[in-house]
Amino acid sequence: MKSFEQEIKAFLQGRHLQYRDNSSSFKRLDFSIQVNEKIIFYFDAKEKRQHYNLRNWNIPSKEAEEHTFIIDDLAARKILAYAPYSGMIVRDNLRGGYYFFSVLDLFLMPKKRVNRPIKKEKQALKGKWIIDLRNGTRCESMEDCWQCILKYIEKREDLFLNILECYGNYTGEHIGQSGELRRPEHWDTDVKETR
Repeated sequence: MKSFEQEIKAFLQGRHLQYRDNSSSFKRLDFSIQVNEKIIFYFDAKEKRQHYNLRNWNIPSKEAEEHTFIIDDLAARKILAYAPYSGMIVRDNLRGGYYFFSVLDLFLMPKKRVNRPIKKEKQALKGKWIIDLRNGTRCESMEDCWQCILKYIEKREDLFLNILECYGNYTGEHIGQSGELRRPEHWDTDVKETR
C-alpha cells in the first residue's frame, strides 16, 4: 500500500493544487494547500495502521476499537495553532476510507486524554487523545476529503461567528437544554451592565 503522504502528494499534483509538503518537520503540520489568493489550509495526515490493545488503552470492546484512533496531544495543539484553516485527515488502513476533522471538530468533540509513560534518557509522559473516528466526516476518497475542506472553508464564518446553538452532532455526547428562557430584555441588561 502506498504511504498516505505519497497518496496525498499524487492527489494534489493530479488536481494541480499548489501545496507544500512539511511531513518531515516536527514543528509544522504535514501539508498546506493554497486554496485561493487569501486562504491556505493546513492539515496533518495520519493513518490507522493496526488494531489497538484494548487493555492498554482501556477500550471497552472490539467494536469500540474499530472506531478508535489515538493522536498525540501535541499534534492536536499544532492543528489548533493554525486555526481556523486547519484540520486532520486520517486514512483507515484496516477498514478503508478516510476521516476529515476540522480544527473545530477536534476542539469540540468528546475525547479521552491520557498520559502515556515513555522513556528516552529519562522517564516522562506523552499526552495522547483517544478519539472516535465517527466524529470526523467519513470520506471514500481524497477527492471527498478535498470537498470537505472546501465546504468547511465556505461555512467558516457561520461556524465561528453566527451559529448560536452547540455545534456538532458527536458520537458519545448528548447535548441537553438548561437555564431559563432568555428574552431581549435580558440582553439589554447584559449590554448595559458590561459596557
